[in-house]
Amino acid sequence: MPVSPPRPTMPHLNALRAFEAAARHNSISLAANELYVTPAAVAQQIKTLETWLGDELFKRHAKGVELTPLGASVLDDFSDAFDALVGAVQKLRVNANPKEVRIAALPSIAQLWVSPRLPAIRSAMPDVSISVTALEEPPNLKREPYDLAIFYGDQPDQKNEQIICQDVLIPVCTPLIAERIQKVSDLRDETFLHDSSWNDDWSKWLSVASPDRNLNKSGPTFSLYSLALEECKNGAGVLMGHEALVQPLIDKGELETPIAIRVELSCYMFFETRPENAEQFVFGKVIEMLKNRKMF
Repeated sequence: MPVSPPRPTMPHLNALRAFEAAARHNSISLAANELYVTPAAVAQQIKTLETWLGDELFKRHAKGVELTPLGASVLDDFSDAFDALVGAVQKLRVNANPKEVRIAALPSIAQLWVSPRLPAIRSAMPDVSISVTALEEPPNLKREPYDLAIFYGDQPDQKNEQIICQDVLIPVCTPLIAERIQKVSDLRDETFLHDSSWNDDWSKWLSVASPDRNLNKSGPTFSLYSLALEECKNGAGVLMGHEALVQPLIDKGELETPIAIRVELSCYMFFETRPENAEQFVFGKVIEMLKNRKMF
């Protein structure tokens, strides 16, 4: 009679994912955000894994969690394993749909940089499907299903990252408002428009343009830069423009730069691609067309 003893079971994949994410972030809540579950669910998965293991992977304290030496000893192995697993899934998706491009971008970039270029790209590449997702933070391309990310940030230094342009601040307003602004002190009588994501733009520009003047920077704040820009076009006040995003409106004559002082920031608009996608024709062509400033 054959003997069929029960075989040892492996921990559930979700428990391993929860542990790896929490260990990498050193935070239960950040892991929950990444995995789109509740912190309680992540904590429960980790507890299940610890029960299976018979030992602790984290030390719990009032300020959060801390990896035990046991947990720290395997973090890199699990991170590499999940990176490889997600990479295989991404490769499977791209090979099955080679003419599908998924873009993640900062909302202002998605609306003001990417969207105006899409008609020309569709015309030139009618068989390519492009989807765009607006995100406040850059995605982890090793883990999330995007092929291309476009954001502002520090000067990139990776082979799969390309600079589009340096971020430059310039004040913009309608031609009518520009007629009454000849110098920085003339801004004293104008309404300053603000964007909640870039709420220190005016301070950065004024620190260079007028370091000795204490101008009142109060004014309405908008949750989206595109809303602030639209109100600027409507004549509501003066907005601190990010040159790459407002230059098309200046070229069309809808907005003007009343004071020709450009403040260059140590910040850049840049592309990031998955390394394995960077040299594929479809992705390379889309990037080339997106970078073309004369696309619209």
